[in-house]
Amino acid sequence: MLITIFLTRFIPFSAYFRNVDTLVHELSHALVTLVLSGKVRSIHLFSNGGGVTFSSYADTWVAIPIALAGYMGSALFALFLFRLYASRKERTGLNIAAGLAVIGLALFVRNGYGMAWCAVFAAATFVIAAIAPAWLRHGYYLLIAFIVLVESIISPFTILSNAFMAWGTAGDAASLGRVTFIPTIVWALLFMAFSLLCAKGSTGLLFKRGFGQKAA
Repeated sequence: MLITIFLTRFIPFSAYFRNVDTLVHELSHALVTLVLSGKVRSIHLFSNGGGVTFSSYADTWVAIPIALAGYMGSALFALFLFRLYASRKERTGLNIAAGLAVIGLALFVRNGYGMAWCAVFAAATFVIAAIAPAWLRHGYYLLIAFIVLVESIISPFTILSNAFMAWGTAGDAASLGRVTFIPTIVWALLFMAFSLLCAKGSTGLLFKRGFGQKAA
């Protein structure tokens, strides 16, 4: 994982693809908000890889599952991508990733950069899934899968670091701390442990298949 984190920082345009993880994170917040009868006003995605979901809900306790959904959703999505990879279903995975961008653009994402990113990513990914040669589709899929995996670990690690130094800047963990009165550091450790568990499953699926290019 350390090697993967190092390498993905040097791949050209890797920063652009970090928003795949951010989009999944914010859509996870949005989905749980809607399931619990809340209202999602908008999602903003930013060029630095950050994002925010603006929502409203009636009951205070609803903030707990909403806050939990973000980091857990992105970790599970990384695991899902590698499960598809192990099953040689890269085209399916690319179509799903592009579909999420379309959903985000159509329903929630409302800032200029975020809308442009969703449109360009969805179009490029649909085209690669449909007509690109197998080697390009394979490489593009692995690029997305690895970056989502790396970001699903780095983001909770950043939250954990912030929880030690300035708990108010610890994002979802800080929100959970305010609502539950359980220390922010406990929630940050929970996010970190969950992401590492999913990462273990992801790498296991990766080595189960290997790096062959035969894809469905």
